[in-house]
Amino acid sequence: MNTKNLVILSLLAGIGVVLHTVMPAFLTIKPDMMLAMMFLGIILIPEIKSVMLLAIVTGVLSGLTTGFPGGTIPNIIDKPVTALIFFGLFLTLKKYINPIVCAGVLTAVGTLVSGSVFLTAAYFLVGLPGPFAALFAAGVLPAIALNTVIMVILYPIAQSIFKRTKFTSASVIQK
Repeated sequence: MNTKNLVILSLLAGIGVVLHTVMPAFLTIKPDMMLAMMFLGIILIPEIKSVMLLAIVTGVLSGLTTGFPGGTIPNIIDKPVTALIFFGLFLTLKKYINPIVCAGVLTAVGTLVSGSVFLTAAYFLVGLPGPFAALFAAGVLPAIALNTVIMVILYPIAQSIFKRTKFTSASVIQK
């Protein structure tokens, strides 16, 4: 893992913290905009060490800025699980699907997994402040839509920046 990768991952985590902090909560749950930045980092730097580092940092930062009662530990559990599933799906699908479509679809699936793992962990660890279905509908479904739109917009921009700067240590999806 080199310094350029660490700088890129830390910038994405920082942007994710800002997005996560300013996002309003609905029924005590915030749509997790930090996921889009984590997913973008995984796509740009698909190395297992980078993925795990980014997942742990994202989980801790997301836990510190959560509006969910007792949501710190569920966030720390949720992000590594989601990152590994996203990473596995990404490695499997990147050769077969258009890059932008792949990024959008995987972001939607990853956000769905993340919301499900988070709410399930919260249910077992601290209890939910409302019905699972209501929290899922109020927090996870809007996050799926927002994260997918953000990824479809940001991914081509990030991809073109990587091409122009001749940054070779990240393997950006190319067909």
